[in-house]
Amino acid sequence: MKENLQKKTFQKNPIKGAKFTIAISSAKGGVGKSTFATNLAIALEKIGCKVGLLDADIYGPSLPKLFSISGKPESDGQNLQPIIKYGIQCMSIGFLTDKETPMIWRGPMVTSAIKTFTQKVSWKELDFIIVDMPPGTGDTQLTFAQEINLDGVIIISTPQEIALEDVKRGIKMFDKLKVKIIGLVDNMCHFIGDDGKKYSIFGEGGVKRTAEEFQKEFLGEIPINLEVSKQGDLGVPLLESNPAHEISKIYLNFAEKIKSKYITK
Repeated sequence: MKENLQKKTFQKNPIKGAKFTIAISSAKGGVGKSTFATNLAIALEKIGCKVGLLDADIYGPSLPKLFSISGKPESDGQNLQPIIKYGIQCMSIGFLTDKETPMIWRGPMVTSAIKTFTQKVSWKELDFIIVDMPPGTGDTQLTFAQEINLDGVIIISTPQEIALEDVKRGIKMFDKLKVKIIGLVDNMCHFIGDDGKKYSIFGEGGVKRTAEEFQKEFLGEIPINLEVSKQGDLGVPLLESNPAHEISKIYLNFAEKIKSKYITK
């Protein structure tokens, strides 16, 4: 006797208070995803958008450090209130825990936290909410893709082959879950030495080739620049401290691309 098995269906819910939800993802850690997310959020704010930033990396939250936020969010008894910094509405598990306490949580607890941050935070009249996803293809990614109405995802990678192998798995995951991939970004693609020469220490062109292989848009590349990491460590992202910097202009260009895709004049 055959059993009548049905696939479980998920109800996708929008994040309350936001018109569009954009996830920033990387299949491998250490490729600059959180730095990209924070600077993109600031760039969108600087070109006139109302922006929220949700740090969904439960096991390794970066937002408290990158934005130099040490306070805890207030609550009205029902919802958490986002902390506003640099004109951005912010929320992170790092605001609620001690920075030296490891998050030893199983999948259901992670899923519960994600639902709290998406449905129990008073996000206010946002054009975009930027979601800094954890690296990989685990519970958090599945929860967002299956239960949250994501309007698109940007995949960040360095051009080295070991990172690109994971990127390909990430692309396949989002395609399978029917989440729109806005495009790929080649981060830390090269640096310019004191001699003026370009050095591509992680390889060259790999992210663009991967985008072409999977017929995704290649959004552009971001060179290595010491000011980016320096400002991140200070808790003042480069785009906030120096909007005229060459790297800041790259982020502003990314922001204009995103805005033009979703907001019509």
